[in-house]
Amino acid sequence: MSRQRIIALFAALAVAIGLAILVPLSSTASAATCASPWSSSTVYTGGQSASYSSHNWLAKWWTQGETPGAADVWSDQGACGGSSGGTGGTGGCSYPAWVAGQSYVTGNVVRYTDGNYYIAEHDNPGYDPIISTWYWDPYTCTGGSGGTTGGTTPPPNPGGFVVSEAQFNQMFPSRNSFYTYSGLTAALSAYPGFATTGSDTVKKQEAAAFLANVSHETGGLVYIVEQNTANYPTYCDSSQSYGCPAGQAAYYGRGPIQLSWNFNYKAAGDALGIDLLHNPNLVQTDAAVAWKTGLWYWNTQSGPGTMTPHNAMVNGAGFGQTIRSINGSIECNGGNPAQVQSRINAYTSFTSILGVPTGGNLSC
Repeated sequence: MSRQRIIALFAALAVAIGLAILVPLSSTASAATCASPWSSSTVYTGGQSASYSSHNWLAKWWTQGETPGAADVWSDQGACGGSSGGTGGTGGCSYPAWVAGQSYVTGNVVRYTDGNYYIAEHDNPGYDPIISTWYWDPYTCTGGSGGTTGGTTPPPNPGGFVVSEAQFNQMFPSRNSFYTYSGLTAALSAYPGFATTGSDTVKKQEAAAFLANVSHETGGLVYIVEQNTANYPTYCDSSQSYGCPAGQAAYYGRGPIQLSWNFNYKAAGDALGIDLLHNPNLVQTDAAVAWKTGLWYWNTQSGPGTMTPHNAMVNGAGFGQTIRSINGSIECNGGNPAQVQSRINAYTSFTSILGVPTGGNLSC
């Protein structure tokens, strides 16, 4: 009879005769290393870890200020002990494990079976990070507790965004107070490849391109929601199986790239781990969520174009292709040259502020 079976039988007998016993834990058991401590001010997204009350917790979806153990968003991963330091790889990461055959987009970070971390440099259907070096590069975490596809706060390179707060304020001198710089930096790690891929010049060009398009879409970060209210009821595609649970007129344009339509709210929410289909107002009430939806489109959607705006900038296709991917069906090929020029003017101004050339292929 096994030792475990003997212990179990003895425990049952002890309970039957009213004895109190202590069964020692296996000498081989040890508590997991604690992740970085949970912070009420930090934004966490699905798959990110944090430690609280000597336990490690895993976020199921986007959360901020919801205490582990008291909110359903957190899954208890068991007791932990000792200082944080990640689970292999480089410094303080808690990115999800790589899965063969799972689709990844540029900027996703994964933990490979060797314990190291890799960032997707190009969209791929789950290629092996240590074989397909065209699609993956080694990734080093710097501070924080890492993140997942959805990210964490502070961003992977805290304080290292290529646009400083002073430059951001210079770009948007009349911006609405809703569009905070801290909200933007809190959202950056949702897509770690954004403005961190390529040379320093390319990184700044991408940041300028994103912010230039954002400026055009929002009147210089003035408008949080679409101004033409007559359009509001038109953004419900009732042919979708999930319909429009927040209401027929709930999916109007919001945020820095004016996210609209029920299917876009669902797709962005699914990607970010936030239920935007049922809670579209989060895009106009939470600055970090608003910025994340803009980054979601920028990094994952081709729109009427042939590539994502992110790939257009990091692969040298030029600013004009970002216009095509955002609103090319209306503005490009002579459709509305004044609107195209407005975007180009903003991009030229922002690259000048960042001290980099515009590059070629500015128009579409």
